[in-house]
Amino acid sequence: QVRLVESGGGLVQPGGSLRLSCAASGSIFSINDMGWYRQAPGKQRELVATITSGGRTNYADSVKGRLTISRDNAKNTVYLQMNSLKPEDTAVYYCNAYVATIGGYNFVAWGQGTQVTVSS
Repeated sequence: QVRLVESGGGLVQPGGSLRLSCAASGSIFSINDMGWYRQAPGKQRELVATITSGGRTNYADSVKGRLTISRDNAKNTVYLQMNSLKPEDTAVYYCNAYVATIGGYNFVAWGQGTQVTVSS
């Protein structure tokens, strides 16, 4: 069993900041790529940012320069620092991780999501 738990969402004013965290736990042998996705009401889930185990990052154009993804491999945790937030960043944010388990299985695990609301 592998579990991803997100935290750090909430309500913030435009221009404000939030930091999301996502911790993976369970029968983990290794984690390759980790990422953040988001889904706004009435829209499809979209990529926000990804990071490899070596620290190489990739961002959606809409968040470049404002959101920063990072990870702590020792803690199996990925972070999303969100600055200069805009109302259009409002969404449920999900983390995912490409996991190899101790039992030899490989799959993509997803968190339950955390709500981010940007509003005055």
